[in-house]
Amino acid sequence: MSKTIFVLNGPNLNMLGKREPGIYGGKTLKDIESECVTAGRELGFEIECFQSNHEGVLVDRLHEADDRAVGVVINPGAYGHTSIALHDAIRAISVPVIEVHISNIHAREEFRHKSMIAPAAKGMICGLGPGGYLLALRALRDITN
Repeated sequence: MSKTIFVLNGPNLNMLGKREPGIYGGKTLKDIESECVTAGRELGFEIECFQSNHEGVLVDRLHEADDRAVGVVINPGAYGHTSIALHDAIRAISVPVIEVHISNIHAREEFRHKSMIAPAAKGMICGLGPGGYLLALRALRDITN
């Protein structure tokens, strides 16, 4: 099996850098993806980044990860609070998945406090900004070695 990690991003994350910088910071998704690729290389992984605003497309990528990756970092965006489909897709695959949120979902609106993804994921990192992605990559290195 390859040493590939999928980094998946859900709805509206393509707007990072423009969208509510007081909450999400000034980095763009391209900035975060570049940091992930660099960190992945240092950790011995190839990183494949992907973003979609469509739930089913993210489900398809999770299914693909089961055959092509050793792990997944996913920032499901708002789907994290609503998507049983993503939850079920994560439960259906055998590779570990780490959920990431840039903001602290527990310090925001009440509807963001519950994650549909967390019960199916290996772990969750939230509130640490874009650095949470890098922590998730390190966690996957530790889990998969």
